[in-house]
Amino acid sequence: MDTQMYLAYDYPLLSMFWTMLWLFLWVLWFILLFRVIADILRDDSMGGWGKAGWMAFVILLPFLGVLVYVIARGRSMGRREIDHAREKQQAFDAYVRETAGSGGSRPSRAEELRRLADLRTQGDISEEEFQQAKALVLNDDRSSTPAGSTTTPR
Repeated sequence: MDTQMYLAYDYPLLSMFWTMLWLFLWVLWFILLFRVIADILRDDSMGGWGKAGWMAFVILLPFLGVLVYVIARGRSMGRREIDHAREKQQAFDAYVRETAGSGGSRPSRAEELRRLADLRTQGDISEEEFQQAKALVLNDDRSSTPAGSTTTPR
């Protein structure tokens, strides 16, 4: 072999696995650290001084601070995470219900007439189509048209 060294000879397979393990553990450590910090800041039952104390402990002595925090408050940490996920899901569901309408019910007659008038003034529907749709809305004969549809397809 020449004076040139090859990386494969200098860095055996087992050393590569060992390095990958340490890299994986390093990434897991940062994930745990940031989850603990987020949990400290998110906890509503803990006061400001308690949060400041835990944050100082976790920042000044990170390994010991995170270990003590997980031992002391780990079980409630999981409950808070589940509660937070439920609140986010309920907020999302409420937003979807609000955006989609009131539980799938149809708009009122006045709303439909206003929408029809807007379509007519924009020129999207003709006067004939407007009168037909208006008659359907006023006669409350909604079963003949699909939900949200006001005119027949061309």
